[in-house]
Amino acid sequence: MSGTKTLKNVYLAWSAALLAGLLHVGSGWAGDTHDHDRARQALESGEILPLRTILERVERDYPGQVMEVELDREDGRWRYEIKLLRRDGALVKLVLDARDGRQLRIKGPKDKGGNPGAPR
Repeated sequence: MSGTKTLKNVYLAWSAALLAGLLHVGSGWAGDTHDHDRARQALESGEILPLRTILERVERDYPGQVMEVELDREDGRWRYEIKLLRRDGALVKLVLDARDGRQLRIKGPKDKGGNPGAPR
């Protein structure tokens, strides 16, 4: 499967999961609904980049498969936390600034050059 098709499949799966999460109101977690509303408002106001944009950048810069994505607000800043399974089987966690997609942190096994989750 080509990289573009893989990215589209990942994006569609995450979009469906995000939409399901946004539409699911009766879960008993009142805070969850509020968090979803805040995240949607941040996207609509341009405070954060769309997930599609973030996933396109991750696909371009880091070989592997996206396993999990979270959008959190920490210390007044929105962050995308992405778990990525590298082609060599290592699990890497990327933390990206949701406003501009800038890498804030990366955790995972180091590559041969000593860089965790080294970009292409």
